[in-house]
Amino acid sequence: MSTSIEQPAVLPDTTLLRFATAGSVDDGKSTLVGRLLHDSKSVLTDQMEAVEAVSAQRGQEAPDLALLTDGLRAEREQGITIDVAYRYFATARRRFILADTPGHVQYTRNMVTGASTADLTVILVDARNGVVEQTRRHAAIAALLRVPHVVLAVNKMDLVGYEETVFAAIAEEFTGYAAGLGVPDVTAIPVSALAGDNVVEPSAHMDWYGGPTVLEHLETVRPSDRDFEQEQARFPVQYVIRPQTPELPDFRGYAGQVAAGALRVGEHVTVLPSGRTSTVKAIDLLGRPVAVAWAPQSVTLTLDDDIDISRGDLIAPTAQLPRSTQDVTGVVCHVADQPLTVGQRVLLKHTTRTIQAVVKEIPSRLALDDLSQHPHPGRLVANDIGRVTVRTAEPLALDAYADSRSTGSFLLIDPADGTTLAAGMADGTE
Repeated sequence: MSTSIEQPAVLPDTTLLRFATAGSVDDGKSTLVGRLLHDSKSVLTDQMEAVEAVSAQRGQEAPDLALLTDGLRAEREQGITIDVAYRYFATARRRFILADTPGHVQYTRNMVTGASTADLTVILVDARNGVVEQTRRHAAIAALLRVPHVVLAVNKMDLVGYEETVFAAIAEEFTGYAAGLGVPDVTAIPVSALAGDNVVEPSAHMDWYGGPTVLEHLETVRPSDRDFEQEQARFPVQYVIRPQTPELPDFRGYAGQVAAGALRVGEHVTVLPSGRTSTVKAIDLLGRPVAVAWAPQSVTLTLDDDIDISRGDLIAPTAQLPRSTQDVTGVVCHVADQPLTVGQRVLLKHTTRTIQAVVKEIPSRLALDDLSQHPHPGRLVANDIGRVTVRTAEPLALDAYADSRSTGSFLLIDPADGTTLAAGMADGTE
């Protein structure tokens, strides 16, 4: 009896948008997200009742919609966001995964986490304060992470009399700064999260604004410009399956998630770092054979040849191999409390592989006020953004982050306690 091979469904779901919110302290991120959920009717009755009860206990006349996202008790008591709060909601036009990130400087690392997989970032600015250092830091992180779209939400417009000149000045300053960072797409929207102006419904107080509301833009923006047909395929091996049962005595499968592009049955592939070659014999997706596996599907591959492959190896088309290097150069956002110094021994985690390394050089640190580079700072401290060169103990198959967010990113880890020191974006190899 023959087994049919299913053809893949149409490529990645463009009805799903991953987006993150960021901004300085008290700019109103949680209120904006709460308003977005409430006005799009994405809040359950019991959730709303709980918010109304807590708001009443505080003596507030109206429900505090920020409580819809501030889920930790410490957050509710302090009125701040501490951790990344993920929310899932949907409208008639699109499904959303939202990461509400903290505003405090010491939690900038959480913004890196939330934005690392985002198609869009909403950066809030208090209309009374304009662009501040944390605004610039978040814009820089969005640029480094190559988030395709940025929304500048100029919040609390009700507190500046809904003045168009205030909005225009802030939008001009931020857009100019973002352009210097290389941010490809900025959409500025004047809002009042507390009053609901231009969040879901158009504002009656700002007839001078003719653009989309926040939700309208989120529903219509294109999630990604990735071309999965042209993207170079990458498959980091997560686990080797060897059941060794009487029914499958010689079975050897390689499980993992397709990090980029697509792999096809019959395709000639190379295993890195060994350099051994073979052909994709079969692809198993959720217990059924398929002809093609697309990113980010999790699948099991089998090859025609019996090759020594282990976790951390990378399978890629022979005609589209990443170049191997032991000198990894790129930009990092330092996220740990302890500094990162030249000569420091670290672990470098890339996809499913972790290897020993040493910080060879820190050529520069980015100054957020004027985007200048401070040469050879010697070390990076918490929330610094800088360039590093790391020497690895073994060759590493690494793409440029500009080509692949999945296989061009890496983490630097403290080998003593496993603390993540820095999140990096590779330049590629020489």
